[in-house]
Amino acid sequence: MRLYLTSAATAVVLMGGIGAALAENVVVVQPEQETVVREYIKREPLASVNLLGVELKLGSSVPDTVELREVPDVKYRVAVINDQTVLVDPETRQIVEVLH
Repeated sequence: MRLYLTSAATAVVLMGGIGAALAENVVVVQPEQETVVREYIKREPLASVNLLGVELKLGSSVPDTVELREVPDVKYRVAVINDQTVLVDPETRQIVEVLH
């Protein structure tokens, strides 16, 4: 019985740790930030960079050759890749949002 309780307690701790690790990697882009980015793109259109074989999804890395544009009052940078606007974490160069 004691072994069962210890195993169950260990499983709960491990699952909690995994959940916390996953939660740390989740980026939430506020709707206000999306609005600011969309308005910025209308005022300051960006040329689309065509990248063959690049899948634009959350967590994908953006090559160093792609210029990331700073948007006032937004933590993330913006780029237009394959005619899609993406928000990119400037530290990791990973896509955090694909705007549709």
